[in-house]
Amino acid sequence: MTEVNERNFATEVLQANQPVLVDFYATWCGPCRMLAPVVAQLAGEFAGRVKFAKVDVDEAPELAARYQISGVPTLLLFQNGRVVDEIVGLVPLGTLRARLRAVAGAAPAEAPAAAPWGGCCGF
Repeated sequence: MTEVNERNFATEVLQANQPVLVDFYATWCGPCRMLAPVVAQLAGEFAGRVKFAKVDVDEAPELAARYQISGVPTLLLFQNGRVVDEIVGLVPLGTLRARLRAVAGAAPAEAPAAAPWGGCCGF
């Protein structure tokens, strides 16, 4: 998870070559702390397909104002430099996962496990 601010926001988010989920949070925010492990789990699940970034609204008030963040946590999903989805408040893991899949697609299928007897053709 990349910490972004006014100096690196354009490079890390707007010019990224993949979707970017930006978590606007505050250190004093209880729901933000509750959401953090959920976002971290999703960062692992979507590694290589979605970039994850964080903006501390107290440290980067100009970014919060630019994107009209009026409450935290707020998650903005960027694609090609534009906001394509916004999630405000504490939401369930499944909801966040579905919203990310809508932009990034499903995970590549895992290879099927080999038959324990080394056979082929379903026998």
